[in-house]
Amino acid sequence: MSRLCLLLVLVFNFGAFSNGLSRPAVVNIGSIFTFASTNGKVAKIAMQAAVEDVNSDPSFLGGSKLSLSSHDSNFSGFLGIIGALKYMETDTVAIIGPQTAIMAHVISHLANELQVPLLSFTALDPTLSSLQYPFFVQTAPNDLFQMTAIADMVSYYGWRDVIAVYTDDDNGRNGIATLGDKLEERRCKISYKAALPPDPATRSDVQDALIKLLALESRVIVLHSYKLSGLVVFDVANSLGMMGSGYVWIATTWLSSTLDSMATLDPTISEKTQGVLTLRPHTLDSEKKKAFFSRWSQLSGGSVGLNPYGLYAYDTVWIIAHAIKAFFEQGWTISFSNDSRLTNVVLKGALQLDKMSIFDGGKHLLDNILHTNMMGLTGPIQFNPDRSLIRPAYDVVNVIGTGVRQIGYWSNYSGLSVMLPETLYMKPPNRSSSSQQLYSAVWPGQTTTKPRGWVFPDNGRQLRIGFPNRASFWQFVSLINGSDTVRGYSIDVFTAALGLLPYGVPYKFIPFGDGKQNPNYNELVDMITTEGFDAVVGDIAIVTNRTKVVDFTQPYIESGLVVVVSLRKLDSNAWAFLRPFTPMMWAVTAAFFLLVGAVVWILEHRINDEFRGPPKQQIVTILWFSFSTLFFAHRENTMSALGRLVLIIWLFVVLIINSSYTASLTSILTVQQLSSPIKGIESLITSTEPIGFQVGSFAENYLNQELNIPKSRLIALGSPEAYAMALENGTVAAIVEERPYVDVFLSRNCKFSAVGQEFTKSGWGFAFPKDSPLAIDLSTAILQLSENGDLQRIHDKWLTGQTCSSQQEIQSDRLHLKSFSGLFIICGIACFVALFIYFISMMRQFSSQFSEEFDSSGSGSSRSARLQRFLSFVDEKEEESKSKSKRKQMEQSSNINSEQDGQRNGSNRQEIDGNNSDCTFP
Repeated sequence: MSRLCLLLVLVFNFGAFSNGLSRPAVVNIGSIFTFASTNGKVAKIAMQAAVEDVNSDPSFLGGSKLSLSSHDSNFSGFLGIIGALKYMETDTVAIIGPQTAIMAHVISHLANELQVPLLSFTALDPTLSSLQYPFFVQTAPNDLFQMTAIADMVSYYGWRDVIAVYTDDDNGRNGIATLGDKLEERRCKISYKAALPPDPATRSDVQDALIKLLALESRVIVLHSYKLSGLVVFDVANSLGMMGSGYVWIATTWLSSTLDSMATLDPTISEKTQGVLTLRPHTLDSEKKKAFFSRWSQLSGGSVGLNPYGLYAYDTVWIIAHAIKAFFEQGWTISFSNDSRLTNVVLKGALQLDKMSIFDGGKHLLDNILHTNMMGLTGPIQFNPDRSLIRPAYDVVNVIGTGVRQIGYWSNYSGLSVMLPETLYMKPPNRSSSSQQLYSAVWPGQTTTKPRGWVFPDNGRQLRIGFPNRASFWQFVSLINGSDTVRGYSIDVFTAALGLLPYGVPYKFIPFGDGKQNPNYNELVDMITTEGFDAVVGDIAIVTNRTKVVDFTQPYIESGLVVVVSLRKLDSNAWAFLRPFTPMMWAVTAAFFLLVGAVVWILEHRINDEFRGPPKQQIVTILWFSFSTLFFAHRENTMSALGRLVLIIWLFVVLIINSSYTASLTSILTVQQLSSPIKGIESLITSTEPIGFQVGSFAENYLNQELNIPKSRLIALGSPEAYAMALENGTVAAIVEERPYVDVFLSRNCKFSAVGQEFTKSGWGFAFPKDSPLAIDLSTAILQLSENGDLQRIHDKWLTGQTCSSQQEIQSDRLHLKSFSGLFIICGIACFVALFIYFISMMRQFSSQFSEEFDSSGSGSSRSARLQRFLSFVDEKEEESKSKSKRKQMEQSSNINSEQDGQRNGSNRQEIDGNNSDCTFP
């Protein structure tokens, strides 16, 4: 018994000893932060609290305890690197930090080589790729999601251009580059980037950068920086008047963390940031989180407030603790190996590279970190396959008065919303624009009206609006002689659209051209690109080569090139009676006359003596009957139901054709007909005649470059009077002009006409520089003018004038087959159905009368004999066929009667013989 007890004691002691070998008493982890910074102060307190909470439960790590070492980088990347190297000499299994992306890019290389996991909740550069830095893990949502949230906000409020002000380091540059990508996905853009020196920037540096922004058009500014530089930016912005009405400021999470970390909000800071929007990492409200907030004042001693990054710091320690626990439970031991590449390195001083070692279990610990599944202070903690945290979300915060007001949320699941992201996770994702929502905000300048996000550049100077100083078609745009007054249809539309804008637009009109001849419109539009004009209004056609250099508003009038020709009187001739129908119409009509005659003959041939006779007579009957129906003068009667049906339908078709022909011929012979050998752009291209166009119009380039018409055929004309003279004199065979000009020209010149269809589709609009927000706002105003009817009233005022006193008729199109195709189809179907029914009836009659005859005949000659007999049967008169049928039936009945008589006589004789056999003689 004593031996058994001794054995159990030895086994127990051996197990405890072996367990002690696998689980060291202390597990070293390190941290690298600038502890003088706001996030550094908060992180240090939170990490220490987390280590204490882990170590307070000895069973959690099986008797081991966490030991957290802190290294102060003191705003220096070099000192941060030195701290990381020191940790590598002391068997550290994981490092929390560094604080900035600059150090993260460098230290991650060291972590890769020595296989020590590096976890950071503040170095959130989106370019810290898991492929390049496999041992670097971001334990807070990185800036990819923050920039996506800002892009969604910009799109939600309807802004198109933003200005980016950022600290010129890895974190700032890469964050703003990501913002630019996300804005482009929403058809927005960063119009200007103002880089600041690395933190902290001096006041003079910030002032030099912000002064340049005053001359820019955009008033939406995104500030991606740190606390020290960011507060200097707002201080300088206030002194420059850039925190007043009309401006929009969106700050990244640095501002919310700064405000949250203040035990009491500094009045000077809140005063300088009034109306600013900022983002705060969203964390789940839970009892655990509330309890930690209650502990915070005791932990911090009131020195600093708790911000979300303090919560992430606390959770990061617990992520490492859970990973170490799983590491031990999987049977791994903490061990380090020397790097052979460093054994021969001799470095004087405190830094001894040869003592740095590789963490043998680093990959296993990293894998445990990435498979974390726990509930932390920030909410559920899990990592996606790309190593980003699940369900990243932000609070949208507005700085108001002496505090902040939350106006909504952003989540990567459903975008902007006033509902908690946790509520939306239980519903299907919805990123549609109609579902995006935020509460109203108070903007800089203490206004609740959403800023339009841009102003006219150069401190609101008058816009230089160029317009064509035309020599013709004054209805569209004209300069009154001896004054600066500009009038016309295009000008009235422009001023009416400006009147609908919610803001004033200072402008002045500047003429382009001498007024003696029409200017070149391409040169006029190009003046915008050379900054000669800020915009161009007038009868400016929206064509491809112009849209490449400027932006146009919504078209305010439809346009397109048409062909105008001179009309001549169409003289009558001996063959005028053939004009109403096209040749195809004549041919099809004649064919149907013959078809209907033949069908009626087939249907009436057996029962109607008027459709019988010698072959020559029957052909004449068919022709006579067919064409006599044209005048409803057919004398042959129809006796069959099918024949009458076909005839009724055909007479209806004839009535329609006859009426149409009569009406068309009457018009041709009694009304003056005008015609032109040019029927449209196709016939104009194939001809060799000269073509006129308006001076300065895009029609010249279109005809030459698109339609390959030689320039030798193109003649420039400058006015409606020149159009009329050139067409009358035969100088040009036609004029190619835009539809609005043609309508004005034809309203006063009745001897000319537009022929063919418009062969281009475009419109007129107002031209602005590329990406001009005024073009967008004016497009909306033009649509409002169209919807409320003002656009039509302006059109009627200028373009609905007098018309020709005696309108002359233009030659109408001839009657085509397609106009009567429905009638012919109905008639054709009726003929086919009637013939089909007729031949089915004939087959049945033929089969009933002659089936026995052919059944008794030989099979070899039955087909040919049957066909010949069927044709002769069809050719017989109905009475003859019926007579033969009756005779055949009578013969059959007589034969039957004879057989019955024979049978009766036989039976009588049998009876007599029987009776005789019964007789007896004496």
